[in-house]
This record gives sequence, structure tokens and C-alpha cells, in this order.
Amino acid sequence: MKNMGSWDEGDWIAVIALLVLGVFLSIGALIAGSKKPEFAGHPKGLYMLFFAEMWERFSYYGMRAILIFYLTQHWLFNDSKSNLIYGAYTSLVYITPVLGGYLADRYLGQRKAVLFGGLLLAAGHSLMAVEGVGGQNDPTINVFWAALAFIIVGSGFLKANISVMVGQLYRLTDIRRDGAYTIFYMGINVGAALGTILVGYLGQRIGWGYGFGLAGIGMLAGLVVFVLGKSALKGAGEAPAPLSRSSEWTLYAVGLGAVAVIWALVQYQDVIQNLLLVSGILLLGYVVLVATFQLPYGSIGAGPRSRVNIALAGLALMLFLPLALILGLGIASGPVALGLAPAAWVALFGFLLLLGVMVVEKMNREDHARDRMFAILFLIALNPLFWGLFEQAGGSMNLFTDRYVDRGAVPASIFQSINPIYIILLAPLFAALWQWLGKRGKEPSAPAKFGLALAQMGLANLILVWGAQAFGIAAMTPVIFVFLYYLLATTGELCLSPVGLSAMNRLAPTFVASLIMGAWFYMTAVGNFVAGKIGEATGGHGGEMSKAKLLEIYEMFGWIAIGAAVAVLLVSPIVKRWMHLDTLRDRDDGLAGIGEAEPQAAGVHPEPKGA
Repeated sequence: MKNMGSWDEGDWIAVIALLVLGVFLSIGALIAGSKKPEFAGHPKGLYMLFFAEMWERFSYYGMRAILIFYLTQHWLFNDSKSNLIYGAYTSLVYITPVLGGYLADRYLGQRKAVLFGGLLLAAGHSLMAVEGVGGQNDPTINVFWAALAFIIVGSGFLKANISVMVGQLYRLTDIRRDGAYTIFYMGINVGAALGTILVGYLGQRIGWGYGFGLAGIGMLAGLVVFVLGKSALKGAGEAPAPLSRSSEWTLYAVGLGAVAVIWALVQYQDVIQNLLLVSGILLLGYVVLVATFQLPYGSIGAGPRSRVNIALAGLALMLFLPLALILGLGIASGPVALGLAPAAWVALFGFLLLLGVMVVEKMNREDHARDRMFAILFLIALNPLFWGLFEQAGGSMNLFTDRYVDRGAVPASIFQSINPIYIILLAPLFAALWQWLGKRGKEPSAPAKFGLALAQMGLANLILVWGAQAFGIAAMTPVIFVFLYYLLATTGELCLSPVGLSAMNRLAPTFVASLIMGAWFYMTAVGNFVAGKIGEATGGHGGEMSKAKLLEIYEMFGWIAIGAAVAVLLVSPIVKRWMHLDTLRDRDDGLAGIGEAEPQAAGVHPEPKGA
């Protein structure tokens, strides 16, 4: 135990975080002890979900903050390989909600899915505390892979479904939705900030097992909150139909089987890349078929036969590239024409066929529900670039901060808390800003906000590069540029993540609500894998990251993001019209709110006709 007089900056930050955690727990106890059905104008169920999600994010982001250091310093992977493993892990965390959302929608219900996911997460975080002696020849590394697998599958059952339950507490036109969104989203970031600081501090200062062990305790605390707060949900998240005990246990067995599959997958990142391509094409292809044919005609098969067949042919041709990669066919790599291999040209032709069918249907038949799905697809397609850059935070940016930034005595992992702290401070300001602009008819549309998000992420990269170069490659970069980088990344996130979550679930039809939420997370998963590939590139050919190489990569992608932002802003008025917010109404079938992944984000409002 260090004497208080010898505490450094890192020690003080950890103590302050511990005190803040105590304050939030006291508030939670006050809310739980209240006999009133609401607290501060919102149902108590919102706060129960707030604290359950806070603890889950505490464990996830705490573990994420030290994972790259654990890979490089304990398991002794080089920088490139560590970034790739990190990207593969985080991508799988975001893709498994497709499975979890589907099983919850059809069978389990969101509440049981969240509970099962929480148990898997608690097991995974506990296994992370098993260190062994380190190095890739240590058999204990298999326990590490198993820990990642439990966390990945557990997140799949919990992540999308707990957000769906928040939406079920409110009707679509409930004026409290903006405030509810802010409360829940702040819960996510309170957990992320405190977990990053406390787990990061213990992991880097005392021992990896202590840090990961604290993350596991946080997850168990979230489970306790969720179980004890069941009555506050007022029936939200229950199964769509009675489920027999044998069927329920079969679904849990499917989840455990998925853990075994992921245990194998996470060790082979190239396989993950190909599976992301195949599953992504199938998932988004299905969403396109639903939007293009099922919504306007009642079913996919009821659409015009020739157009359905062309769409299916286009989808099949798009699969040609990933299948060629999986089978190791030469046409997947060469000969290259105009930068593309033959298999890539075939896939591109398939995409153009599918796109052509969508355009023809759009021109021939007006359907607002279909147009909203087209808007969803446009917004989803922007995820990989944004998150590919944003998620450098836990990988290459974390290593950059550790090695090349003048950070005093603060452990590098603690800098991962800057983003969630900015979120806590800025989210209410952004909510107020969108409302203030909305009342004056000047609020940017959701697609325009996505363009602004990409622009800010690009500027974050360029400012970091400029700052590092201005003070010299050989010199330590002043820490102010790390704060500026995260500030712009955070303001970009606030223009994309909350607005996107709200738009996905507000615009999506009820019967595919969780699937659309899963598709959102899926494309976020692709972005996380892209982040791993970008991080891998910062290691160059030798695998060890250099400051010059990292800055070169960051500058290139900074300009790419700004170019994409300009393009998105130019087409945003068209996508805004596809959303048909003026005709969006609450459902009259008793299902209002079902499928809402988040309370309505500030800035997504129905507009008066003629606006």
C-alpha cells in the first residue's frame, strides 16, 4: 500500500474513479428503495437497465483497455498480430448480436437472452484472470482464447437485446424518449469510463489477473441488478410465445456450441475475414430482398418474378469473391485489371445487378416502408469506415499513447477513459443542440449527421498527425493532441452512434426490428475488423509499430474519411426524403416500442408536412 504522499497522477485518478463509482451506487440504492413506479419522470425499469448496462460496459471496456498490452506484453505477439487479434475479437463481439437478436425475437425474449448472455460474460471475464506464465507456447493461452469466446457470445445475447428492452418502455411518440436516451447512453459511458480507469489501473500497475478479475466482478454485479430488478420491467422483454423447458435449454445449448465455434475462429483471423464477407453479403442481401419485395408485395416470392430472380442472381454473384478466397482459387488474387481481380469483378457485377433491381422497384412503385429500409441500408453502409478509424483507440492508438506520448505517470490504458468522459459531458449538450436547431428548422438530418461524423473522425486523424510532426518524430508527442484526437472522435461518435441506433429501430418494421439492430452491429463488426487491418498496417512488414508508419497510415485514412464525408453530405437530402418522417406514426397494434433498440435519439423527429 503506497503512502498517500507518494501517490502519482495515476493513483489519484483511480481513487477519484472509485469515489465516483460509490456515488452512482448510492444513487442506484436510492432509486431501488423508492416505492414509486417512476423516478425523475421515468419508469424505474429504465434505471434498472441503466445500472445493468453500466456494469456490463464497466467489464467490457475495462478489459478492452488493457487487451492490446496483454497481447503484446504477456502473450508476446508482435504489434501487427496483436492489432489483428484485437480487431478480430471486437468484430466478433459486434457480429454475434445477429444470432442473439434472432433467438430473442423468435423464441427466448429479450429478458432471458440478456440473462443468459450475462452469465456467459461473467464466465469469460473470470477466465481472463487465468494468466499462466505467458508467451505463445504456454498451454494456458487456450484458456485465454476460451475467455474471449465466452465474452464474444455473451455480448451477442446481451448487447442488442438490453437496448431493445429500453425502447419497449416507451411509445414511439412519448416525449420522454429523448431524455430516456440520454440517461441510458450516459449509463453506458459511466460504466465505460470507470471500468477503463479501475481495470486499466489494476491491470497495468498491479497485475493482469487483478484487472481482469475486477472486470468479472463488475459483470456479476450487473447480473445481480438485472435479476433483482425484473419487476420494474413491467413485462418488457418477455418471450413472444410460451416456450417449453426442453426448447429453452436447446437454445442455451446452441449458445454454448457457439462458444466452441468462436474459440476456434478467434485464433484464425483470415477465416474471420472470409466469414464476415459471406455472412455480410447474405445478411444485407436478405435485408435488401425484404425491403425491395416483402414490404411492398407482402412476401419476397410475391414480387415480380423476373426482378426477384435477377436480385437472387446478383446476390449469388456477390458471393463469388469470398468463396474464391475460402477455396484459394487463383482468380481471387489475379490477374488484376483496374485494381480488381477477376473474382472481384464478378462480385461487383452482382452488386450492380442487385442495385439495379432496387432502383427499378423504387421508380415503379412508391412504398414508404421500403424507402425507410433503403435509408437504413445507406446509413449502415457507412459504419465500416467510421468504426474502422474510431476503434484504433483500443489498438494502435493505445500503443501510440504508451510509447510516443508524454503522458507523465498515467498508465496508457487510462487514456481510454477520455472518450466516455467526453460523452458524459457532451451528450446532453448535443441533445439540447439538436432540439434547439430542430425548433428553428435548421437541424441536420440523420444522414447529414453521419457525414459530419466522418468529417470529424478524419480531422481527428489529421490533427494528431500534424501535432506529432510539428514537434518532431523523434520527440514525445504532447498529450494535448491525444485529448484533441479523442474530442473530435467523440463529437463524431455523437453525430453517428446515437442517431444511427435511433434511426435503425425507429424506421425498421417490427417483425425485423432486432434483426436490423443486429445488422447495425454487424456492420460495426466489419468496422472493428477493418480497424484491426488498419492497426496491422501500422506495424509495417516487420510487425513492430513505428511512429512514422502509424502517422503515414493515419494521414491517409484521415483524408479518405473527409472525402467520404463530402460525398455523404451531398446525397443526404435524397436519403432524408427516403425516411418519410412525416408519415411515421405509432403502431395501433399494441406493439408500440417493440424493437426499439434505443430511446429516440435527439435529432430524429417527425417533420411537418411540406417541411
